Amino acid sequence: MDAANIVDVVGEFVTLRKAGSNYKGLCPFHDEKTPSFVVSPARNMCHCFGCGKGGTPVGFIMEHEQMTYPEALRWLAKKYHIEIVEKELTEDEKEEQTNRESMFIVNEWAMKYFEDMLYNTADGKAIGMAYFRSRGFRDDIIQKFHLGYAPNTKDALAKKAKEDGYKEKYLLATGLCFQTENGKVFDKYYGRVIFPWLSVSGKVCAFGGRVLDSRTKGVNQKYVNSPDSEIYHKSNELYGLFQAKKAIIRNDMVYMVEGYTDVVSMHQCGVENVVANSGTALSMAQIRLLHRFTSNITLLYDGDSAGIHAALRGTDMLLSESMNVKIVLIPDGDDPDSFARKHTAEEYQQYIDDNAQDFILFKIKVLLEGVTDPVKKSEAINDIVKSISEIPDQIKRATYVREFAQRIGMDEKTIIYSMNEFIRTEHEEKVKRQHNEQDRIQAANVDSQSQPQLHTVTAKEKKDNRLDVEDLLIREVVRHGDIVIYKDVPASDGTTVSFNVAQFIHYDLEQDEMQFSNTQYNAILDIAVKYTEQKEKTFSLTDYLIKHPDIDISRIAAGMAMNRYHLSKSLEYSEKEEEIRAHVRHMLMDFKIRRFEMRIKELNAVLKKQGIQISEMREIMSELKQCQENRNLLAKELGFNIRN
Repeated sequence: MDAANIVDVVGEFVTLRKAGSNYKGLCPFHDEKTPSFVVSPARNMCHCFGCGKGGTPVGFIMEHEQMTYPEALRWLAKKYHIEIVEKELTEDEKEEQTNRESMFIVNEWAMKYFEDMLYNTADGKAIGMAYFRSRGFRDDIIQKFHLGYAPNTKDALAKKAKEDGYKEKYLLATGLCFQTENGKVFDKYYGRVIFPWLSVSGKVCAFGGRVLDSRTKGVNQKYVNSPDSEIYHKSNELYGLFQAKKAIIRNDMVYMVEGYTDVVSMHQCGVENVVANSGTALSMAQIRLLHRFTSNITLLYDGDSAGIHAALRGTDMLLSESMNVKIVLIPDGDDPDSFARKHTAEEYQQYIDDNAQDFILFKIKVLLEGVTDPVKKSEAINDIVKSISEIPDQIKRATYVREFAQRIGMDEKTIIYSMNEFIRTEHEEKVKRQHNEQDRIQAANVDSQSQPQLHTVTAKEKKDNRLDVEDLLIREVVRHGDIVIYKDVPASDGTTVSFNVAQFIHYDLEQDEMQFSNTQYNAILDIAVKYTEQKEKTFSLTDYLIKHPDIDISRIAAGMAMNRYHLSKSLEYSEKEEEIRAHVRHMLMDFKIRRFEMRIKELNAVLKKQGIQISEMREIMSELKQCQENRNLLAKELGFNIRN
């Protein structure tokens, strides 16, 4: 944990830009176009002011990669070359592993198995390696992408996996094997060369297998890929991203190709900032994943009609996510793979630089060049205008409109009018979809609503009644919990006691038998009190809470401790003890008033029920009177005027 640098760790997944003494980037936990994700080297933590997620390096990895605390520590240990000695898991311990973790473990084993088959078996060398050699792949590139070979025996992997203690259910869950109707288990990739998929963090999440030799003739599906599973969704992953992410950040540019061999060949050629969507339609999840690393993308496709169609297909989605899009068509008869094998890195890069076209120029050339039919021409113009309308940035949109109008010789106002129609229509459709979704949710809730007991608190009421005060109180605990605000207070036994912020809030709430409605806030308060009562403390309370192994505790503490804006040293202000004490007392009274008011509403609702017993009514009225008196006393002290 001491070795882990938050900027290094987050930088593996997010492109960060310097912002004063901090760094900022697009949040990896929710979709956004304006960076609200702040990384603080001074505190060694991160926090998103949009969705609230973040934390320490360990907490970030736990949240981003959905890892357990030990898994995140192992990830960091591997990154910083820190050796961890672990015992071999027993069968019982293996059984306790989660399905997700077990699937990753099986995939990791399978990748090594395929590599071993490629390098250390006769068929692997004669068939698998021969294929890779025919594509011109060097040994270092084969190793870099962990390419492998699956023996041409239908159950070789299944048998070996079972011998090594791996469970059949995980072989089936990952898609490494399939089961016939009679219950027999066979390998999915037998007789193929293997292309492992690594997630953005380097975990083996899937495989692609290419059929070899004469079987490729007349075969409709040369490639077989892993099915969607708990650890892999094809629309959320990009082949080669793990190997490319540092080059993408370094060059602030990513090249998008279609296939595995395109990516591998371009790496061998020296162009490393390249990924593939493997022939499927580009998805919004893939675009947002790339946008964390760069805003600039160049689509590299074959120069035939299929390549042109593929280039046009994903343009609008890229533009809608504020990506800067260029397109390069490889000369007809070649693809990015074959073209890379014929040219040096310098020649390849030069070709890309010379032939990269902005999306609007590409669309004009493809859709309008040589078109004379008025109907087809108007359809093409509308298609291009619709693409421009997808751009969120108004200035960039206006620039494209002006350039497009000049190139086709059309009045700019006409194009603007048409573009606004597209924007208006899209907005109306979006609103309609939102309303339909709200109607669906409300309809679903009708049957699930139970009869209220005392008072059913809605999400909005929770926000109105607890949030601000509870948030502010727990923020004081995180930031100033170990600061003493009451010194030498006389106790009933003749001694004196002192209270820090955490102890005072805990004591004061306990006197009225109250606690926070947020269970995690209660946990933070308890942890803070116990930690500040320890004689020897390694960290300040703030650092202790931020570094807490519970990811929820760590995330909340990081959010409470982080300031959205960083002031210079000359403008920084530290609150004095008396100021903190006054704030805490005021917030506690405000919190209690709100809780008493909630209870008063609940009691009044019960009194309105029919059939209530006299004895029960008396008890309720007595409690109601006490709540009103307590509320009024607190309100008077705060200077509020409350009517019963």
